[in-house]
Amino acid sequence: MTDKENRAGRSECNDDQPFWQVKSLQDMNLDEWDALCDGCAKCCLHKLEDEDTGELAFTSVACSQLDIASCRCRNYAERTFLVDDCVELTKENLSHLKWLPPTCAYRLIYGGKLLFNWHPLMSGDPESVHQAGVSVRGKAVEEGGDQDLEDHIVKWPEQDYEEDFEEAG
Repeated sequence: MTDKENRAGRSECNDDQPFWQVKSLQDMNLDEWDALCDGCAKCCLHKLEDEDTGELAFTSVACSQLDIASCRCRNYAERTFLVDDCVELTKENLSHLKWLPPTCAYRLIYGGKLLFNWHPLMSGDPESVHQAGVSVRGKAVEEGGDQDLEDHIVKWPEQDYEEDFEEAG
């Protein structure tokens, strides 16, 4: 959090609205960009793509660098060097990443939608994403061994939660 933001994510340039409502994704600084991540870790699950249809399927298997208890990368700064297919989410590639879950704040804001009330920027509590059951905590399995990813295909990362949770401002 920068000096220009308080704990509610309000910007000095507009005290009435949080930064994600007054700034475009392109105009956000690095701290603001990083603060949008809710910590769900769904992007760190292995995904499979059907070669014929291009359809994507999430698995419950987490990247080797993900600590599934905390939902944080063990080696965040080095992740793209340690994991060949790790994709760094940037302002430039956001529009091309169709596999981001529907609850992802980057995807929501890019699409002109509001954040959910369980998002840490809304609740003020980094645990709220886990308490709401939106994260991979308690659902993902560690990568390793002779896992056949097709045996671990799941639908829960794609659930949009719109029926279960209210969107907030």
